[in-house]
Amino acid sequence: MYSKKLARLAFGLLAESKFKCPLTRSASSRVNAVRSVCSWTVCLHHRQKNQLSEGLTCRNVRTVSQTTLDPNEVRKFQAMASKWWDLQGEFAALHSMNDLRVPFIRDNLLNVHGIQELGKPLAGLRILDVGCGGGVLSEPLGRLGADVLGIDPVEDSVRTAELHSSYDPDLRERVRYQACTLEELAEEEVEGFHAVVASEVVEHLADLDAFASCCQQVLKPGGSLFITTINKTNLSYVFGILAAEQLLRIVPSGTHDWEKFISPEDLERLVESFGFYVEAIRGMMYNPLTGAWSWQQSTAINYALHAIKCKEEFQPGQVWAESKNLDEPGQTTNYS
Repeated sequence: MYSKKLARLAFGLLAESKFKCPLTRSASSRVNAVRSVCSWTVCLHHRQKNQLSEGLTCRNVRTVSQTTLDPNEVRKFQAMASKWWDLQGEFAALHSMNDLRVPFIRDNLLNVHGIQELGKPLAGLRILDVGCGGGVLSEPLGRLGADVLGIDPVEDSVRTAELHSSYDPDLRERVRYQACTLEELAEEEVEGFHAVVASEVVEHLADLDAFASCCQQVLKPGGSLFITTINKTNLSYVFGILAAEQLLRIVPSGTHDWEKFISPEDLERLVESFGFYVEAIRGMMYNPLTGAWSWQQSTAINYALHAIKCKEEFQPGQVWAESKNLDEPGQTTNYS
């Protein structure tokens, strides 16, 4: 009773507050797209001058010691590997998030590729689901017709995903799983996917540079990168950790580390520096009283990002020339 009253109060304050983080750019804005490319080329030029040895290109920068794998995070999810498909359990919020993230992925891919087949709009597209867990997101993408590969370093989670999908003959043909890290797969699948999905994953990784580099490596030119994650704000600490983990017990205590959260502007700069341009960023909110997610103007807590891998190498001079009439070219959107 007490926790429910506190939940109502907390959510009411959140819904009524006026955040300073507005809804970000739309995919239809050509000016903003050019600005993203400009910003990327500046970062690319900086990396080429300061990080690369002679003869290498930006997209291949990743030392052997870099890894996305955090052993502490693996141990956390190892303990929960059998609970992925408990709709009332610790992953209930992830199941509910499918109401937003599946249409977000579908609609943006249709904008890029068009409808492939009636009833199976994503037919013919290969999607990599990074950190797939028990297949909560992989399965609905497979039902839309996509050829999905879900990867996760926790073998027990992969076994759970394989067992669950085995009951659906349609999924057996479209969805498969592999117990491995992203960097291990990147060595085998160079430019092999039309889309990479990393939903509620980046806040658990050890090296985001390695993650972005591997995504760039496995995506086809013009391929899409989809990320949902948690902003690094005071509100995200209060609602994402204190409320969700300690008060409401929506997720187990210790699931998240606030220091690993990343702001939209930092994530945008990161992916742009590895050859992407950001098409859209949208705020998300979870209502613990209804168990439902909704799109919001604010990105202060949760948000979704869609970025596209550039189809060709841009020369900084060429892009600056094309954008010389823009106000302050190369500047990214201010989210605060």
